[in-house]
Amino acid sequence: MARRYYQLPSLTGLNTFDACARQGSFTAAAAELGVTLGAVSRQVKALETELDCALFQRLHRGVELTAEGIDLFQVLSSSFQQIGRLCQEFRSRSQSLDVTIAATTAFASLWLMPRLGGFWQQHRDINLNHAISDNPGDSGFVNADIRIRYGDGNWRGEQVVKLFDDRIYPVCGPGFAADHEWLQPRELLQFPLLQLDSVDPAWTGWDAWMAEWDCDSSQANFRRFNNYVVALQAAEENQGIVLGWHSQVGALIQSGKLVRISEMEILAPGSFYLTWDETRPLSEAAQRLRDWLVAVGQEFTEPRGGVSV
Repeated sequence: MARRYYQLPSLTGLNTFDACARQGSFTAAAAELGVTLGAVSRQVKALETELDCALFQRLHRGVELTAEGIDLFQVLSSSFQQIGRLCQEFRSRSQSLDVTIAATTAFASLWLMPRLGGFWQQHRDINLNHAISDNPGDSGFVNADIRIRYGDGNWRGEQVVKLFDDRIYPVCGPGFAADHEWLQPRELLQFPLLQLDSVDPAWTGWDAWMAEWDCDSSQANFRRFNNYVVALQAAEENQGIVLGWHSQVGALIQSGKLVRISEMEILAPGSFYLTWDETRPLSEAAQRLRDWLVAVGQEFTEPRGGVSV
């Protein structure tokens, strides 16, 4: 006989025993399970043989649990109830029209929100909830149905689908740009550089960006922020230069609030992805949101040097 991992007897036998114990009758259990009385008797007998103990006392008008039968029924009933509640939760979740999507503050406000109106127009029956956090370890972010994450696409326990690649280049306010001219990346080091101190290690900062141009940024004049939206606002107010992720600053450039500094840029080393728990299947509504976002992401993807948003 093959060794069972949890050293459990036949699950069919356990299910049959549970029905008999609840009904107090082999005949009633057979009716509940849709099998013959003989099949019930054989399953119970096989279970008793495997456990090497009697689980029922056979009486003239039914059966009664033995002490061992009572112990088994209490544990089995509790376990079956927990499994049943969890399965019902899964079924309810799959039918739910509520979907929670998680994103960082900047990505949500600068890329996601300007586009979600299109989803609502097509899927007015779906209720969207938002978990906005700049900490990927935040409980609300982790427990969202779908998460938008930046990185290499390798997160343990998560299913992933690529949204798009991105480009990173320096930007500043119109007034700041009018007063200066830059030709080389190292020339930026003499000006205030607005630096985001992100809790996400995947985020590309000035040090990594300058390293792509073989520049040492150790002596740079950094002004530090823990919120990218605020750092962009400081740049709009001509307070320094910030690294612009094209997905999030493209519209600000088109509107004239920010100005791109020359053509110097790098491809972001990571990409933006949609992720969800691999052990928690997406509901039908969440699948519709995922597929819509993937389609929008494909439209956004552009060749290096493009300017469309």
